[in-house]
Amino acid sequence: MSAASPEIARSIVAAGIRTNYHDLGEGFPVLMIHGSGPGVSAWANWRLVMPELARRARVIAPDMVGFGFTDRPEGQRYDMDVWVEQAVGLLDALGLEQADLVGNSFGGALAIAMAVRHPQRVRRLVLMGSVGVPFEITEGLDKVWGYQPSFESMLELLDFFAWDRALVNEELARLRYEASIRPGFQESFSAMFPAPRQRWVDAMTSTEAEIRAIPHETLVIHGREDKVIPLSNSLTLADWIARVQLHVYGQCGHWTQIEHAGRFAKLVGDFLAEAGQDEPRPLQS
Repeated sequence: MSAASPEIARSIVAAGIRTNYHDLGEGFPVLMIHGSGPGVSAWANWRLVMPELARRARVIAPDMVGFGFTDRPEGQRYDMDVWVEQAVGLLDALGLEQADLVGNSFGGALAIAMAVRHPQRVRRLVLMGSVGVPFEITEGLDKVWGYQPSFESMLELLDFFAWDRALVNEELARLRYEASIRPGFQESFSAMFPAPRQRWVDAMTSTEAEIRAIPHETLVIHGREDKVIPLSNSLTLADWIARVQLHVYGQCGHWTQIEHAGRFAKLVGDFLAEAGQDEPRPLQS
């Protein structure tokens, strides 16, 4: 890991994209896919829960292209096809046939799409505050995707992300603001979600029929006070997915993995452990 930044870890080419990823622990692989906030990275998203989950599994957390410290090739397209190809390409590059998927928000939509398109590569699903079903864009998500860099704008965004006001402070806002203005970060971010932004919500959806056909055991998690992604999304997923569990945290916003880090890690770890301790199968050459 880089001494300069804990966000920079290992590097591998996945579907032609040099990808920054974290790889901790041993056991069955868990691919953790971050959300789409400004300045986000896998480490920023999952830093509080990766060490705990890595006590029970092999945790792999990449920066998806357009985010974090993964390369941003000139002229790169940003859409679900590209992100799914990168996620599958990462498993290929690591020689892994199958993984559990944990997806946060945007990452939930990606996890759903991967389960729909490549069901054999997925063992179990965890969807947290997930996009991926139809909904009318919230004021919070519109502000997140429409972010223009300033300290004041970042401080305002934190009000949407967290229920716990103790988490919304100037120190965190400063750190997230500085992350959002690193070279290349805002350029790729603003290129992904130009207004009108409802179309990007729609572009990330899988159909009802596709989601109803998902065969995997799935854990759906949501914060009751989430102002970015509505709780109704998770209720829809719990209705559509056959083999599902739903867990709703009261007094919690969009940052379930931060506001309830210990509980989140235990809940997810226990759910994934139910599937057994099988070692990942290597790809057949």
